[in-house]
Amino acid sequence: MGKPTMRFSANRLIIGCSRYKKGCTYTTIKPISNIIIPLPLINKESQNFDDAFINAVDALERDDYETAYKLFLPLAEQGNVDGQRNLGMLHYLGLGVPKDSKEAEKWWKLAAEQGEDFSQYQLGLMHFKEAEKWMKLSAEQGNADAQFTLGLMHLGELGETEDYPGETEDHKEAEKWIKLSAEQKNADAQCLLGDMYLEGMGVTEDYAEAIKWWKLAAEQGHERAKYNLDNYK
Repeated sequence: MGKPTMRFSANRLIIGCSRYKKGCTYTTIKPISNIIIPLPLINKESQNFDDAFINAVDALERDDYETAYKLFLPLAEQGNVDGQRNLGMLHYLGLGVPKDSKEAEKWWKLAAEQGEDFSQYQLGLMHFKEAEKWMKLSAEQGNADAQFTLGLMHLGELGETEDYPGETEDHKEAEKWIKLSAEQKNADAQCLLGDMYLEGMGVTEDYAEAIKWWKLAAEQGHERAKYNLDNYK
């Protein structure tokens, strides 16, 4: 079997292990505080796990989070990336320890610095709201890239998760920022604005306006805008 990975979506947190393990599978999904957690089941044939990690996972499967925490802690303190990631999860969800996002961030940062992708992703989510604040300040000063990115945020294209819903599905606000960027000749914004006019997202459906913005983007070499012009004429 291949390498299990960890992913977090709107309502799914998967706890895995970053190292390759023969015979590693997953147990039945367990719902915890509206988070769905499939816990890793370690096959006895696996030769690549430290006993402490196996015992910690066993504790998780028994819902014995205090024991899991005690077992993950020394692993994490010794620099074990799996221990750091899972310790961050326990702090973040308040399992076996008081809920503490600062502690979660501390352990995820240590894991992220070792290249652990789930921890890197979680850190990005934790700082997304602050990113939106700075993006808006930049956009208000006329930065076309910031305007486009802020528009994507309002469309729900960035940061659409349970922990950070952001400003999802606010099409009118999205159109405002994307149009400001498009007017500054941002080709990506021009193409997307054309899409929005075609679909009536935040604006009244207007095929002529869609064509207009696609043409402007295509004149700058935007490939998708060219494709749209060829297929919607």
